[in-house]
Amino acid sequence: MHFRAPRALGALLLTGLAACAITTIASASTHPQSSTHSTSSHRTTHHHRHRRLPPGGCWARSAIVIDPASGEVLFDKNSDVSVPIASLSKLMTIMVFLDQKPDLDQDVVVSADDRQGAGHTQLRVGESVALLDLLHMSLMCSDNCATRVLVRESGLAPDDYLARMNHEALELGMNHTRFVEFTGLDEHNVSTAADVARMLRAAAGFPLIHEITTTREYEFTSVRRAHAIRNTDRLLYGNRYEILGGKTGFISEAGYCLATWIRTEGRDLIAVVLGAPTGATRFADTVRLVQRATSASLVQP
Repeated sequence: MHFRAPRALGALLLTGLAACAITTIASASTHPQSSTHSTSSHRTTHHHRHRRLPPGGCWARSAIVIDPASGEVLFDKNSDVSVPIASLSKLMTIMVFLDQKPDLDQDVVVSADDRQGAGHTQLRVGESVALLDLLHMSLMCSDNCATRVLVRESGLAPDDYLARMNHEALELGMNHTRFVEFTGLDEHNVSTAADVARMLRAAAGFPLIHEITTTREYEFTSVRRAHAIRNTDRLLYGNRYEILGGKTGFISEAGYCLATWIRTEGRDLIAVVLGAPTGATRFADTVRLVQRATSASLVQP
């Protein structure tokens, strides 16, 4: 796969995100299925406000920070342990899709099978949507229905599509990675933090993936109605870093995951955190790890 350095785009991070996330580790997740609170959860939240950061400042179960130019590992926490990666899987799904050279202006129809069990989506059965718009939905807000439509319209049989995903993983040196479906809803889609970093590096080499994953908001109109979506990567909404690519993911078995390519202090870094306890923590972990990696590089002779 040919790698191209993505063009710089401005991106933002709210000041104080790291401190905010630490106080919410035990509070209810921002995920729609975890919106209720109890007296017990409030006591736990109060307790965690006073907990010290774990060694390395990373609450996630596994993480890595690398310099993509040199391959140097700047932080490592269980980065060789295979775990579920949820919607980070979509980076590989979309790379294989784009390798088929599709006509992205083509309109396709959402089927009942695409919609069944896909979770939250703006798409409706029978709605006709352009492939380019479905790409934005898949990468920006992890729309599983949109991803299924893309796979169906790729011209590849499902087994062949999966075989190509797994073959591409091996070609990239992702030796501890296995894909069994396309969206990341299946907990048996597994990888390691180190492998995910390799995958993000390859995905960011696709100009269209770079463009979409660094887009904050996107609007389009299908044959039926208007749509507006927002990127789930909170790092795009502040002014601290320049984001060159990234993807979020969550299922209960995987916890909260984030893979991101950041440019800061004139240096590019790829950071991956897998299995963070809350949605906010995955971003706070990333900020702390990037800050420490940058500080360490500044003090080196």
